[in-house]
Amino acid sequence: MKQILSSLEGMTSMYMASQPGPHTAQSIREIIAQLRVMPLFAGQVEDDDAEELARLIEEKYGISMGFGAIVDAEDFRPWLHDARINGEIGDFYWGRYRKLLNLKGLPKSVIDATDEVTDRVLDRLGDPRNLSAWSRRGMVVGHVQSGKTANYTGLICKAADAGYRLIVVIAGIHNNLRNQTQARIDEGFIGRDTGRLAHANRAQRQKIIGVGQFDQREFPVSLTNTLRDFNKATATTNTSQIGQYNVPVVLVIKKNSSTLKNLLEWLKEHSVHQGTQMVSQPMLLIDDEADNASINTAYARDEVTRINGQIRELLSLFHRSCYVGYTATPFANIFIDPDTDDETLKQDLFPRHFIIGLDAPSNYFGAQKVFLDARERHVRLIDDNEDILPMKHKIDHPVDVLPESLIRAVRAFIVARAIRNARGQQGAHASMLINASRFTDVQGRLRSRVADVVDRMRDAVAVDGAKGKAALRNPEIAALHAVWEAEFAEAEGADWPNVQARLHEVLVAARVVEVNASKRSQPLDYDQGGEHGVTVIAVGGFSLSRGLTLEGLTISYFLRNSMMYDTLMQMGRWFGYRPGYEDLCRIWIPADGVGWYAHIHEAMDDLQTQLKRMELAKATPEQFGLAVRSHPESLIVTARNKMGTGREFPMKVGLAGKLVETTRIRTDRDQLDRNRQAGQALAAAIRASGRAPQNPSRGTLFSGVSVDLIRDFLRAFRADASDPLTDPRLMSDYIDARADTELREWDVLFASAQKADATSADLSGIDMRAFGRSVGEPDLRQGVLAISGTSRRVGSPGDERVGLTKEQIDAATNTFREERIRDGKPVPETLPPRIFCEVRGRRPLIILRFVEPVVPDELKAKSPGLVLAWSICFPPSDVQGGTVEYIVNTIRMREMFGEDEIEEEALGDPD
Repeated sequence: MKQILSSLEGMTSMYMASQPGPHTAQSIREIIAQLRVMPLFAGQVEDDDAEELARLIEEKYGISMGFGAIVDAEDFRPWLHDARINGEIGDFYWGRYRKLLNLKGLPKSVIDATDEVTDRVLDRLGDPRNLSAWSRRGMVVGHVQSGKTANYTGLICKAADAGYRLIVVIAGIHNNLRNQTQARIDEGFIGRDTGRLAHANRAQRQKIIGVGQFDQREFPVSLTNTLRDFNKATATTNTSQIGQYNVPVVLVIKKNSSTLKNLLEWLKEHSVHQGTQMVSQPMLLIDDEADNASINTAYARDEVTRINGQIRELLSLFHRSCYVGYTATPFANIFIDPDTDDETLKQDLFPRHFIIGLDAPSNYFGAQKVFLDARERHVRLIDDNEDILPMKHKIDHPVDVLPESLIRAVRAFIVARAIRNARGQQGAHASMLINASRFTDVQGRLRSRVADVVDRMRDAVAVDGAKGKAALRNPEIAALHAVWEAEFAEAEGADWPNVQARLHEVLVAARVVEVNASKRSQPLDYDQGGEHGVTVIAVGGFSLSRGLTLEGLTISYFLRNSMMYDTLMQMGRWFGYRPGYEDLCRIWIPADGVGWYAHIHEAMDDLQTQLKRMELAKATPEQFGLAVRSHPESLIVTARNKMGTGREFPMKVGLAGKLVETTRIRTDRDQLDRNRQAGQALAAAIRASGRAPQNPSRGTLFSGVSVDLIRDFLRAFRADASDPLTDPRLMSDYIDARADTELREWDVLFASAQKADATSADLSGIDMRAFGRSVGEPDLRQGVLAISGTSRRVGSPGDERVGLTKEQIDAATNTFREERIRDGKPVPETLPPRIFCEVRGRRPLIILRFVEPVVPDELKAKSPGLVLAWSICFPPSDVQGGTVEYIVNTIRMREMFGEDEIEEEALGDPD
């Protein structure tokens, strides 16, 4: 029955796509009614099923997707439109792919947006009709798990239609990601299963898949397959197939120096035998996860720099070549120095010709939805791991038992899968991710313990699962029922008798596998499910942290940490699309991780906003790179890209229009006392100056305070060395450059909590009530007060409005809302602080407050009591671009991030 409905959905979607104009609820039902009477479906689709299908299609066609933003080089000259008008470009490959997207049920609006965006990218590549030498460098910025592979598959199809005859896809640093990418290229571009093509049996070699079902006049030649990466001998046997390049040649290779070396050698040898025919072909190189291992850095290990050199050499072999890097975390690429070209290897990989930002469709399950809009629904905190599996542990750490939170997460996965089956989704895949250690040996022990948990559930259900209510006497089934009651009792189609009846089929199918670099690792093969989708619990580390898609990911257990934006975002495999089961998705994560992801989302959102602003200002990629590099938060990714150089690295940091807060403070008693004395001195000096206090609802405000008093306070105050933005040297340099102009007079707010039971304190006679703030327990054990919670804010939402007029607040709010609506994005309930800091003509604002750490009873002895903290809202700046030079060296990096963090980020994950 499910196959019939799936076929009906596909035909309905294709019929709708062929009809002009928007579709209404009524027109969708009319199309379904017409198709139901066809012989293929006659008598097989009930009215209720037809109505459910209509609602599903309605939901899909309500999904929208914007076109993103583009920053172009000054020499951009479009060519694609004229080539199409003149009939010089066909649409064979793209036409097949568009049909496949329709068949998969993608909303027409999303397919149309993909069509438009891939046209924009292709137009910025070199014109393959131009026979003179050229090279192009660009970057496409998407969102984690938002469909970048589908986008560059569309680009490959269009490039092939335009005349590109050699296409190389570099797909991550692990075999499983390369194999997965090859399978998607097989389906969306080649049209045949290359794994079957690798076999000698000719009957097996003709398995047609994906786009091959629509038109079989041409098949691209693939020199790689789903079973094996590039091999010189295999490629040479296919030389006769390449012929005169009447069809495109494609390779999907791993980002590995040995593979790239073999490819380079083969291309050089082949070009000698074939004259210049190969190197004269227009070549497109797509670098998936372009921020990982492609950047020319000076790590202690030579591997990364070698890969960068090999990619550049590969591009330089061809007279006409294009490089397009795809990534969701572009910080590293933007940090490439545009002037690091090499006489032999030509241009580095800085995206000098274009940067394109992709908008995610409106149904994207991303950080905004997970960690801000619906945190209570999706996020569960891990707080029971330290004695069993601490965040930092060694390679020989034993795993004799599992944290109760992990066992609960496994049970939630089994129950959620049962609910999905009850909803008719048994043919779809379902996955659980467990990423709790960087060591493969520890991952192996975790897999064994998790398998034991699943085995106990399987045995219990096999014995007692069919006993109705009596089954609850079994402790394992009772535990599953308790998780259902707490997590899913209100979910659609989730009544317990129905769930219990499905447990056996779920547990029989469930597998627990390792996904890492060990010999125990098993591939995530989602093609083996047949009529029933795969049900898998994947235990891994770095192999699960980049690019790899876990189909139907429903439950995640994430016990890793990092201060690097790109690492954290890429580890978030739970982002993506969850049609029909988004309400069942859960993420177990430490409290600090929640705060980091919410914070990172704001930084990434800010990056996309900057990209749109740069587009409107007609800025170039170099100018965009400077803007991003000067963003204060970019310091957090500097370590990953510049660590290990053993030399000082100056960078420009911009604090203009930014909010800076002391989110990390050492709990050293002497320093805390000195910080409090600095606050008392500031309060006393302001009162002595005769400034009249104002009493807004948020505390006591003084306006027009001299910058000299602020500088004295900041010179005496110390936070934590791991927070670069509160470095007194950075603050001093930035303020000194503007002390006579923009930052001459300040607003100073001594903030006071509104709760009647808040702890009272004072600074030189100014009454203040302390603010309760959650802090990270691991940090507190190490002597650091680190603000955690959803926003990682010392301050409170709306603090930045203090000192502004109502007109200024309304103007900033309305401008922000209009921008979000124009870009098709929801307007968050809590407005970002930056929009009020960016108000032209405002005074700089510093807010002092007392923070009272919220800690569990067992850590009260380590709590420092009331701690003085500050927030600064810097206004926009016209002084030297609003930046100041900040020096970073090896020692400074180790102070900021710690030895272990640097080691892991610089050298990679042991798995």
